[in-house]
Order: sequence, then C-alpha cells, then structure tokens
Amino acid sequence: MTSSDNTPNPVALETRGSNEGRLFSPSAGRNKADIAAVLAEMLPRNAKVLEIGSGTGEHGIETLSLRPDLLWQFSDPDPQSRASQSAWIADQAPDLPAPLDLNVTRPNWTGALPMKFDVIFSANMIHIAPIEALKGLANLAELALTPAGKVIFYGPFLFGQASARSNLDFDLALKGKNPTWGVRELDSVKHIFAKLGFNQLDFRDMPKNNHIIGLSRH
Repeated sequence: MTSSDNTPNPVALETRGSNEGRLFSPSAGRNKADIAAVLAEMLPRNAKVLEIGSGTGEHGIETLSLRPDLLWQFSDPDPQSRASQSAWIADQAPDLPAPLDLNVTRPNWTGALPMKFDVIFSANMIHIAPIEALKGLANLAELALTPAGKVIFYGPFLFGQASARSNLDFDLALKGKNPTWGVRELDSVKHIFAKLGFNQLDFRDMPKNNHIIGLSRH
C-alpha cells in the first residue's frame, strides 16, 4: 500500500522468510491459527471471501485448512505479495482463482472484481495505510458484497481513553514512520461503515490486544 501514488512505503514492517516462492510472515506465523479458528466459526458455508491486502497469503491458506468449502480470493497491490499468494495457491489450493491486483485507495478497482462476495476480510491493513484505504474498502463493501454480506477486520483498535497502552504506543510508532498511518479508533471505523448501512457489529477479543470486528447490514 502507498500513502500516495508518488511516495511508496514498505509493504511489510518485518523481514519475511521464503521457500519456493512462498513468503512467510513472522507475525502471521504467530497469529494465523487464532485468526483462522475465529473465521472458521464466523464465515457462512460455501462463502465467497475477498481478502484485501492478503500479504504473504498465509491467513487465507490457514483458514482454508479448516474450511475447505470456502472460495478465497486473494488480492494485494504489491507484486511480490501476489507472487507469494500464487505460490501458496499452487502448493496448497490449486482450484483457487489467481490473486487480484487491487488497491482500494484508487478508483479503478471496480473493473477488477469477478463476482459478488459474501465476505470481505482484511488483516492488519487499515493501520498501515492512509485513511483513504479504509474509506475505499467501505465503498468496495457497499458495491462488492451480497445484501447479507459482512466485512471482517483483524488487528489493533483504539477505544478512546480505554485504549490499551500497547496500542497507543503502536499508534505513535506508526505515525512516526508515516503520518497517514495509525491504529484506528473503533468508533471512527463504525461511523464510516454505518453511513453505508453497515450497522451490525460482531466483536471478538483476540490475543495481544487485537480484535476481530465484523460489520454487516443486519
């Protein structure tokens, strides 16, 4: 993801391992099992899932190991990440579609979508991107989801004065790297989506002051 078309930012805040084209994220390695377990419970049977900012591809592959009924559509604006997703598909899930080159901060994403989706999922993306990415994702959800569709986020959130100290510190560290980044206030996220009719909240606590947030129309 980039803060503007002219100023690229790092795709990942960590060093990734590699094996035969498949990238490995240390953070994904620590949390993918916990995330997949919750997603396996939340996702409808045979759901079509569009993942935004799929990174290495490990979250989708881990979730599919528990829920092989899902159709998982990877996407990422970063070519190296898409190559990793393709390598994971070839190794673990050859029936999946190819990853999409999708950047929700840009207005031309609509032509890239092959179908309507039941779920849009994004892990650890909206705080390492400008606020335009969150707003773009909300606009995508309005148009790309089925009427009963849901948006699911995983990551840290702020809760005003009740925010975890570690997330406040992380917010400052992110803003030090790029002033357009930052851990988002949950109320702000809810407000952006509520304006588009996503008023139903599904809230799950996760380890290390992270959360899974589901937003749906009803």
